[in-house]
Amino acid sequence: QKDDSQRLLEGFTSDDKGHSLTRSKAESYTSKEEMVSEEDESPLNSNITAFALKAKVIYPINQKFRPLADGSSNPSLHESPKQAALPNQVMETSPSGSLGSLSQGDKEDCSSSTTIHSSASDDRFQARTFLKVTCFPEVLTCESFDVKLCLYSLLLKDLMLLDTELRREKHVIFIQVLKMYLTDFYHKKQITDDLFKKILLTQENDFEELQKQLDSRIQNTEMSGARNSEYQTLEDLERKEREYSEHIIDNMEAFWKQADKAQQFLLDQSKCSSAKASKIPMDLTERMIAVEGLLSESQDLRAMDIQERLFNWELMVKAVDSLKSYIPEECKCRLNTVSNILDHLTVKNNLSVRQKEELLTDLHKAFWEQLAHFSNECAQQSKDLILKQLEYRAKKREEFKHRQKAEQGSLLSKTFQTKEFHDFLKAYQELLERHRQIWWDLEDDDDWESAEAVTDLYKDLHSKASHTLAELVKELFLQTLPAVTGLSVRECELLKEEWQENLVPQLEKLDTYHQRRWKLFQEQLLLEKELWLKEYALSAVIQKHLSETQEKMIQGVVSRVGGLSDESVNYILQKHKLLLCSVLRRVTLRSLGMATLTHMRMSRKKGLLQELREQHVLQKSSSHCHDEDQWQLLKAVESHILEEEEKLEEETQQTHLEFHQQLVNEVQEALHFLQQHMEQVIGQTLLQHARQGAAEKNSDDETDLKERLVETAVESVYGTHNNINRLVQNYYQQLGKITESYEGKKLQQLKSLQ
Repeated sequence: QKDDSQRLLEGFTSDDKGHSLTRSKAESYTSKEEMVSEEDESPLNSNITAFALKAKVIYPINQKFRPLADGSSNPSLHESPKQAALPNQVMETSPSGSLGSLSQGDKEDCSSSTTIHSSASDDRFQARTFLKVTCFPEVLTCESFDVKLCLYSLLLKDLMLLDTELRREKHVIFIQVLKMYLTDFYHKKQITDDLFKKILLTQENDFEELQKQLDSRIQNTEMSGARNSEYQTLEDLERKEREYSEHIIDNMEAFWKQADKAQQFLLDQSKCSSAKASKIPMDLTERMIAVEGLLSESQDLRAMDIQERLFNWELMVKAVDSLKSYIPEECKCRLNTVSNILDHLTVKNNLSVRQKEELLTDLHKAFWEQLAHFSNECAQQSKDLILKQLEYRAKKREEFKHRQKAEQGSLLSKTFQTKEFHDFLKAYQELLERHRQIWWDLEDDDDWESAEAVTDLYKDLHSKASHTLAELVKELFLQTLPAVTGLSVRECELLKEEWQENLVPQLEKLDTYHQRRWKLFQEQLLLEKELWLKEYALSAVIQKHLSETQEKMIQGVVSRVGGLSDESVNYILQKHKLLLCSVLRRVTLRSLGMATLTHMRMSRKKGLLQELREQHVLQKSSSHCHDEDQWQLLKAVESHILEEEEKLEEETQQTHLEFHQQLVNEVQEALHFLQQHMEQVIGQTLLQHARQGAAEKNSDDETDLKERLVETAVESVYGTHNNINRLVQNYYQQLGKITESYEGKKLQQLKSLQ
């Protein structure tokens, strides 16, 4: 009679409804003789053929055991989105599946598919929903398949928050610079106290309105396409990131216009000399360049911190997930050892096959039902724990924001003169950095505490599971077996001791297996870090290229204009540098966001390939001796892994190019706004230069006129009042024509330049 007891061990589910411990995966089962012979192999995926089947490897034509012999002609990883179970396969509880459900509706197709390269699966992945999280502790309650996407979405969220903080910081500093100039004007009695307050309030309201417009547009983007506020798709996320970037570029241009408007308003109210009036824009531009430099430095450092935090998150999640997967794996190992002992009793005819199957069925049913109950309790406790910690974090956040606002308000309320600008900038920057670091450390501490708390819950679950199984096995050996087999209690106690002895090496192998998996995960994390370093290097190259290109361009424009003073040329160059700094900062942040989206797109395929690579390495090292057929299978798997790596690299490059083209388009749009703004700046500079030249000429001509009039009046006997008036009128008419012609030529040069 064929023995199907192994099927009970490999594919048992607790009831018809199923529970959160099971996930479907095809794997071949073996007979009693095969099972006994495989005790020395890896505790998981011990059958090489089953592993190769999962990889969909083409089997050698002379292979004695061919799982694809049912006529299936679909051995490639790049074709079938899902392979049906073959006649010699059963559905098995996934050893690598977490204790959370992996089969919710439309998510099943993506999470359970072994397809790596398939356009259909790509489309499903783009449209697949995953949980919308706001902070890391929420990720600890996510499905394992969603974790990577959730972590990357948090990275994007942190980059967006960083961008918002730095933009508001720049607005505040600009207002403070205006306040310094107005304070100087007030002290010199150039403006009244009421006018001082009115101007400052007007500028603050204008910039606040600018921020409100941006917030409104971002809010509309968040709401659009949101079918479910709790979930999001990768497609929606890419669209939101693209629209957000467009809003930021528009806001950047609006800020430039508002800043120039404020600068002109400041000059109109100053009532100072022309020399002083020309010096104020130059000083203001140089100071804002210094601000941009500090913002850029802060952005680069904080972006790297955000990236490093992502790796820490992945380590914490992996630690929790490893513990989740270890529990059912260890329990399977214990049950497997029980099954082996019952097999020996069957061989000795102490048990019939039917009796053995009934005993295993009862044992499995009792244990898995109890474990499912404990698992559900643990999952609920985890969610409750996270909710409490999030509430506590929100409370701390409010208290911190209140204290932060008070400290910033205290600094901003102080009166600084223009000569004290750098002292103010240093103090304000240090204050903001200190606040950021304090909150950053608080968040990191909360993240670690959350991960440790959830880990403790699953350690407790592991303890409960082990204790429950030990009690059930004790009942089986000391109560059930004596009644069914007729063996004495002492003999059954010896069987129980044998079970415990046989279990020790199996658990050691399981521990070794998990240690290998953890080491492979760490190696993969190091490779990802190297990829991110390349992303930073690429971003630096793009910045350098844009900076050099734009510098050459503006130098060429200024050299072609001609006729400008050195001060005017320097102002144009500095103004261009200021605007370009804003564009480059935006490009840097956007390139990091696009790199993140690239990783998100490829995360499913990278995950499947990494799983395949891990299993291949572990299977290869699980046994020191393989027969020829097994070596052929391992080599075939290795060959397919190399093919998959090449195709994955090619697809990653294509995705990079796609996002890079988006970045190029956005950069072109930003540079177009920069060019338009610089045209206005250069035009205004030319116009001001023309007016100054005309004013100087008028002043010289008036002096000459007075001298000629005196000479004429003395020398001419006809120097009557009417004659002198006529002479003066003719002179001013000629002077007006000359001035009009001069300004016309200058305006014509301006039009040609534009």
